Amino acid sequence: MGLFATGAMPDCGEASTAKMSPREKVSILVPTFNEERNIRACLETVRWADEVVVVDSFSTDRTVEITREFTNRILQHNYVNSATQKNWAIPQASHPWVMIVDSDERVTPELRDEILGVLEDSRGLDGFRIRRANHFLGKRVRFCGWQHDAVLRLFRRDRGRYLPREVHADVVIEGGRVGWLRGRLLHYTFDSFEQYLRKFDRYTTWASGDRAKRTRQVRWHHLALRPAWRFFRQYVLQLGFLDGLTGLVICSLAAHSVFLKYAKLWERQQMDPREREGQDPRKQRSE
Repeated sequence: MGLFATGAMPDCGEASTAKMSPREKVSILVPTFNEERNIRACLETVRWADEVVVVDSFSTDRTVEITREFTNRILQHNYVNSATQKNWAIPQASHPWVMIVDSDERVTPELRDEILGVLEDSRGLDGFRIRRANHFLGKRVRFCGWQHDAVLRLFRRDRGRYLPREVHADVVIEGGRVGWLRGRLLHYTFDSFEQYLRKFDRYTTWASGDRAKRTRQVRWHHLALRPAWRFFRQYVLQLGFLDGLTGLVICSLAAHSVFLKYAKLWERQQMDPREREGQDPRKQRSE
């Protein structure tokens, strides 16, 4: 995997004589479901794109109504999981480059300008990772391991696909090279504990489904030691304590999510196979 960060200044003499390459076009894909609180602010930051495609999972609020103010390309598709939805959406894009932007994310002007530069000269790279500046309950989180958060979101349409996972799937670039951008995506994770807890239940259910493929039987150490290790790693080793009470809350919730993931997997393993089918996490819907 090649690493490349944009932003290097070209030689002035060379720039004055070289012919500028035409900029390649980009489609931005925005997956949505009941995102009326977020969608306007998100779409305001991607107006510069050559195409904006909103892939909606049959929202029941004003998401689609608001989206029509920004784009006519609104596709509706039944939701299975995040990776499946995005893999369906990618081929719908009209242009050779694709960028995935979630409704709770914002593209900064600095990142926009850097992306436009990449589209003029990608230097043989086929995808770019973008770091995220994360916020929790309205506060910027600088530690807790979140300082290393980066996602592969800008890539050539015909090269990138998401791994088939229920949660936290990443893009794989087939036979290509990946670089890094300096600009950051702003990521507003949760506005309230109510919102967090609704997603928490679904995400831990999906995560237990992913874990079932690799853990044949839940043992005591999965329930006792792994949550403790997650808290220690994020709060101490990854400096979560420097985020104050916000850091303590985030690291505690992270540890609890590990416990509940394994507890739900343990529950599934106790069930009769016919009962387990009724607990299929793919039958639940994300916001």
